[in-house]
This record gives sequence, structure tokens and C-alpha cells, in this order.
Amino acid sequence: MSTTDKELRVGMVGYAFMGAAHSQAWRTVNRVYDLPARARMALICGRDTGNVAAAADRLGWDAYTTDWRDLISRDDIDVVDVCTPGDSHAEIALAALAAGKHVLCEKPLANTVAEARAMTAAADTARAAGVRSMCGFNYRRVPAVTMMRQLVADGRLGVIRHVRATYLQDWIVDPQFPLVWRLQKDRAGSGALGDIGAHIIDLTQFVTGQRITGVSAVTETFVKERPLPAGSNGLAASVDGSGSLDGNAPATGPVTVDDAAVFVARLDGGALATYEASRFATGRKNALRVEINGSLGSVVFDLERLNELEFYDASRPSVEQGFSRILVTEGEHPYMSAWWPPGHIIGYEHSFTHQMRDFIEAVATGADPAPSFADALQVQLVLDAVTRSAELGSSWTEVQPALAAVAV
Repeated sequence: MSTTDKELRVGMVGYAFMGAAHSQAWRTVNRVYDLPARARMALICGRDTGNVAAAADRLGWDAYTTDWRDLISRDDIDVVDVCTPGDSHAEIALAALAAGKHVLCEKPLANTVAEARAMTAAADTARAAGVRSMCGFNYRRVPAVTMMRQLVADGRLGVIRHVRATYLQDWIVDPQFPLVWRLQKDRAGSGALGDIGAHIIDLTQFVTGQRITGVSAVTETFVKERPLPAGSNGLAASVDGSGSLDGNAPATGPVTVDDAAVFVARLDGGALATYEASRFATGRKNALRVEINGSLGSVVFDLERLNELEFYDASRPSVEQGFSRILVTEGEHPYMSAWWPPGHIIGYEHSFTHQMRDFIEAVATGADPAPSFADALQVQLVLDAVTRSAELGSSWTEVQPALAAVAV
């Protein structure tokens, strides 16, 4: 436990999957790391009074509210943690920054490039007044991924030539799975592309230190119509535009996002890359894999083996060559000094604890946390280029320039 008296009072908007993951991290971070400030879980926000009250009790928050504007207006809130669907990221984050609150916003940063640019500009303005902001790409904080980046930075792979990245899930394979918000463009911005594709875009740029400059993409929506969620029959007319319901059939609505996205890309260091994001990979639950091939070696990370890297060192004698397994659990490995003895593995939730550690440390010391909103804007620009390329029939599409130089 940190001995500091400095406190950062956190208000979080949203309490579902990401809200629960963030809550676990806020609860844990100061019990694991000695930091220059202590996080206090002051206030949680959700629209439904009963549900948010239950979430506050279950997740460990001091109080709750049903209005995010109330959360932002309070003088006893220092940090706003945005865990809502993408359609509200910009509005909440912009208001929070204007009110002088530090902001942690889940990925992808926004639903559109225009929103992401506005958020980045607001973050730059707020930074001049000492207000910090960060986008929550939690997989950067997996110790093996951070070590992977270090191997590349240290030149152990030589010149990077190929990048391969996949993120595969199967949770919507069943055509009777309901039309939840993640399948609606006005709420989510995009489908597999923004939901999980954003992660592998950020990871490969983070690990290689290179940015994607152009893409050629295809996307597909395999199930184009889905049942409306229970209790939402009244939305049928507004969803499908028909103005009427068939009383003999379940109400359905159109899926307006991609189910899968595949694209090739070129990085600014000269590497070629392939990316695949799908929520229709039957049997794959959360299969993220990144492989980097260089002139002197290769390295592979697989989220299903989160504590490991595969490393190929081409400088070794031919009789000793082959991929070796690095178990990333030593105290010298990134983030691991606060956890367990070597060989005692950590899990998915730890990446969020590490994220909060870095965010608290940056805010408390006046440093710039990463990934910044500018970094997240660059990911948004790649998502936009992929979408435009797919709409144009796989044509080569350049990634738009960011507002300013971006460090990845």
C-alpha cells in the first residue's frame, strides 16, 4: 500500500464488462504498487438507478449517480474514467477535460475521425493546464507484450520485414444472438474492426514503433438481420423503418457493422503487415496473436499463452536454432516485480491494474501517459482507412495524416 497522502478521486461512467474490469483494477492497484497517489473509487455512473446502485455495491464504489454531467460537475472528482459505448466517448471526455478532470477513455477513442480529432485537440489544450488524458489499450500492459516491444527496440530482431496480427472471437456465430449495441453502427462505430481490430492495430504499432501508412481491406457482415433484445420490440419500427410489426414473428433489426475485417498494410519503416479481426471464427473465444519477423529474428505473442513469448534468434548456431519459449514471470520483467515468485503466472485482469498504475503515476507526477489521445487518433485514422478501402472494393487507401506528429 502506498504511504502517500495524495488522493485521486475517480468517477467512472459505465459499469458493464469494461466497468467491472476497470473497477477491479482501481480496487487493486494501490494494494500492489507503491505509487505517488492513491486512487479512491468515489463515484460510479449508470442510467438505471437500481442497476447502478447494485453495481456500486458489488464493485466497491463509494456512491453512485445516474447523470454523468453530475459526476463531471462535482468538485470532489479528479479523474473521469469513460467505460461507455463509443457513441458517448466524445461528449463525456470533452466535458470532463473542459472541467479540468483527468480522463481515461476506453478504446477505440471515438466512433469517427472527427470526434477523435476534437478529443485530441481538447486533450492538448487541457495538457497545457496540467490535465492528463489516456486511451485504454490495456493489452500494451501485458508484461510479455511490453517485453516484446523492448526486444524490437533493442535491435534483437534487426530490420522489421513482416507483421502478422489476428484477433478472433466467435460470440456472435449464432444468428439468433440478439442485436446488442455492439452490432449497431450508431452506437459502436464499427463491428469487429473497431472492437477487436483496434487492439491489434495499436499493439503492432506499439511493439514495432512504426505506423501504418496505407491499407487494402475487405469487410463482411455474415448475419445481416438479428432478433431485437428482449423487451425492445417497440424499437422494431425505428430499427427497420417499416413502421409496422409482424405479430407472428420475432421483431428483428439490421446489423449495421462488420462481422469480420481483413486487410493488408504497409508500415512507415518498410514492413508489410496482415491483419484479421473476426467475431465469426467458430471455436476462437479471445484469440489474439501477433508475430513480428525481422532480419535477425522473430517474436510471437499469443494472448491464450499470456505469460509467454516465442523468440527465434537467427544469430545462434544452426544446430541450436528454433523458437524458444520465454516465460515472462521474472521480477525483472515489465510490471512483474509487484506480483508473485517466478513461474507464478498472472492473467487478463492484471493488464488493467498495470494500466491504472501507469495512469496514476503519470497524473501524480505531471508526466504524459501513453497511449495518449493523439496515439488513439492515429489508430482511429487506420480504422477509417480500412473502412474506406472496403467501401471502395479493396482499393489501396492511404491513412490520413494526424493533426501533429504522434509517438506510438
